[in-house]
Amino acid sequence: MADLVLTTFDWVPEMPRGFVRDLRVRWALEEAGLPYRVESVPFGDRKARHLAHQPFGQVPWLVDGDISIFETGAILLHLGERSAALMPTDPRGRSDAIKWLFAALNSVEMASLPWALLMFANVPTGSTSRKPLDSFLTLRLQRMEAVLSECEWLAGRFSIADIVMADVLRLVERFGGLVDYPACHTYMTRATARPAFAKAHADQLAHFAAAD
Repeated sequence: MADLVLTTFDWVPEMPRGFVRDLRVRWALEEAGLPYRVESVPFGDRKARHLAHQPFGQVPWLVDGDISIFETGAILLHLGERSAALMPTDPRGRSDAIKWLFAALNSVEMASLPWALLMFANVPTGSTSRKPLDSFLTLRLQRMEAVLSECEWLAGRFSIADIVMADVLRLVERFGGLVDYPACHTYMTRATARPAFAKAHADQLAHFAAAD
């Protein structure tokens, strides 16, 4: 089995720590029990080597032998192929995991991330810039509330879909956005209570703190 190498930044400011997206990959690797090591690239100087692996100058990327993969969704799909702990092996379960992975990235995070950026910037409630994003996020959370009130995990059992969906909802929760969505909150809490998340989260915080 080829060595797995996860690359993230060497340091980030205090505010995004615990939410940088290498967390999702760390979480998956811990769930699967796959051996890996972490390497770093400079936060403040995105050099040619960085752009050769991640053309947008972001993190993370994963190297698996002679394969280099960027975008967390693509990385998680790759890991799902390597471990049944991350992806159901039956056709229906696999289909459910894939569709909900994409839903987390393309439907829910599309609404939650712009909203969260305004919250990071302390844009006040009722402002012109916030109103449409508040409404967009509300619509998505209402839909997820209905789904999550009927299931424990999105693909029947825990999978890569839950890693991403729970992490998307975790950012909403950071700003109190799940107060009116108890099923979303319970689901997010259940997912992040898993030992693999706790280790991944602690390891990310320690990684960035070591560079301070």
